[in-house]
Amino acid sequence: MILAELEVFHSRPIAPTRRVALGRQVLPTEPRPGFGGILLGGVVARNIGGLAGDDEVEDLHRLMGQLEKGQRIAQPRLRYRFQVDRVGLQRSTHRLHAEGETLWFEFDDGNGEPCQQLLGAVYAAGALPSPHRGAVMGALRRAAGWTGAVGPELIATLSGFGRAGAGQSLSHLALADPVAWALQVMGFDEAPDRTTIQRRFREALRSAHPDHGGASEQAARRIAELTQARRILLGA
Repeated sequence: MILAELEVFHSRPIAPTRRVALGRQVLPTEPRPGFGGILLGGVVARNIGGLAGDDEVEDLHRLMGQLEKGQRIAQPRLRYRFQVDRVGLQRSTHRLHAEGETLWFEFDDGNGEPCQQLLGAVYAAGALPSPHRGAVMGALRRAAGWTGAVGPELIATLSGFGRAGAGQSLSHLALADPVAWALQVMGFDEAPDRTTIQRRFREALRSAHPDHGGASEQAARRIAELTQARRILLGA
C-alpha cells in the first residue's frame, strides 16, 4: 500500500540548464507531520550528503526557513531554477509504503542529482497549507541532521515516536492514528484515567519482561511499544 508519493522532475545531469519542477504529490500530513512529512524527510536524509559542503547545507536551511514563512523565493537556488513547466525534464518518483506492519521507503533517484531531489522535497513542503507546513519543515530539519540508516529508526524519529529499536518498524496504524494504536497496545476499548493507564502499564511491562515469562526475542519491541503507548495516552 502506498502511503505517500512525490514526483520530482529535473533536468538531466549533463544538461546545460539546471531545472527542478514538481509532479504528482500525495502527501497526507495528519497527524502531523503525517506520512507525507515522513516521505519528504526520507528524501532529505537520503540526499543531504550529496551537497557540496557547508555553504550549500546552509543555503538549503535558509530556503526551508523562507518557504516555511511563505516568502517569495528568488531563483535560482542551489544552482537550480524551480519552475512549473515539466516539458523536457526527467522524472524521479519517491514513495512511502506499508506492507503488513512494516513501513519502507522506495527512492527513485538514479537519474537525478542529490540536490535536485532535495529541492523537490523542500519545495513540496513549502507548498503545503500553512497549518501543516511548520511541522513538516521541522521533520525535514531533523532529517537534514540524520546520520544513521534511512529506514525504520528514521521513520520513528520523523514521526515524533523517538528512535525505534534496531531492526524494528512502526506500525502504520501507530502513525495514522496514534491514540487508537496506543489504546490497542494497552488493551483498552476507550481512554481511561491516568491512574488506570499507569497501573495497566506496570502490569503489561511485568508480563512482557523475559524474567517473568515474556519471550526474549519479542520483549524489547513489546516494552518499547508499551512505553510509547503510555506516553501517547498520558499526553492525549
